[in-house]
Amino acid sequence: MALFKSLFQSMRSKRESEDAWRGFNRVFAIVLAGATALVFTLLFLVDPLGVVPFSLPIDRPVVDIKQRHFYPMVIRSRRFDSLVIGTSTGRLLDPDRLDKALGGRFANLSLNDGRAWEQWRLADLYVREIGPPKSLLIALDGPWCHPEANAPENLITKRGFPEWIYDENPWNDILHLVNGRMLEFSIRTIVTKLGLRPKRLADSGFAVFVPPEEEYDLARARTHIWGNAAPALPPASPPLVLAEADRAKLKFPALAWIEDLQARTKGKTNFIYLWTPVHVKSQPAPGSRAAALEEACKSRLDTLARDAKALVIDWRIPSPLTRNDENYWDALHYRLPIAHAMIDSLVAAKSGQASDPDGAWIVRHAP
Repeated sequence: MALFKSLFQSMRSKRESEDAWRGFNRVFAIVLAGATALVFTLLFLVDPLGVVPFSLPIDRPVVDIKQRHFYPMVIRSRRFDSLVIGTSTGRLLDPDRLDKALGGRFANLSLNDGRAWEQWRLADLYVREIGPPKSLLIALDGPWCHPEANAPENLITKRGFPEWIYDENPWNDILHLVNGRMLEFSIRTIVTKLGLRPKRLADSGFAVFVPPEEEYDLARARTHIWGNAAPALPPASPPLVLAEADRAKLKFPALAWIEDLQARTKGKTNFIYLWTPVHVKSQPAPGSRAAALEEACKSRLDTLARDAKALVIDWRIPSPLTRNDENYWDALHYRLPIAHAMIDSLVAAKSGQASDPDGAWIVRHAP
């Protein structure tokens, strides 16, 4: 009798254990399904990159410095009718100041270490989805004159380029949102919208990325500019002059992308080409072959500017400004007052001024 009682209790205990496990599994499945649904709802409704067709119709803040991912959202917000594209040498051009100087509502979409093709893709996206911008200011430097700018290894940087955000199919974006980083961006978006966290960049894409002016240290800047090199760039002697036949053979493939933008906007866009004022350390030595090639590239752009009735203003020249270490944080990045002066020069040039009295800039072509 005791044996049967023990066996019965054992069977009942087993059934209770199985029931308990089934209950646990049921609760776990419900919690997992609920959590998954919540995550997917969060990802697709908040949509931190603004790419999902059925996401919430809200203005999304830029919550991360991944410019290549977030700048398309700035374009698709339709809050801006004018653009700045460029590399980091154009990032300090303040859209608010440009609005007042040139009219319009500017976004600054300059990319850190931006390749010419990446810059073109941003402008191309705007033209495709929004239409011709009122103004397009291209802050020009080395990548636009690269003789192999269209080679695969020169199209993008090691940062990669999220082509899926830029293509014409919004539905293929959904799979790219399902990962931990996008969940983090979604949470950041909510927290930022609630005012609990500052935006990483302004809605216009702008940020003062250099240190505050009060932290400027000339000795440190000179270390960044020159390194161990002597502070001198002797001109080549005699200076190299390219024959016209040699100039005609030169190829600057990135300029074809500028020509493409001019053709597609059909005279509806005010093009402004601004060669940015990098330090002389980052410019070719005067009279060198590199300087001759750069001048040939600038001349080609002048020809394109004539077709578009565009302004071309050149700060990328040896001048008292670009020779003065005190104007720079390093060999590429000028200080904030220089950026303000660059915007002032656009106003002066549009008013008919041909050059800066101190030699900082010249107008290569006026509309």
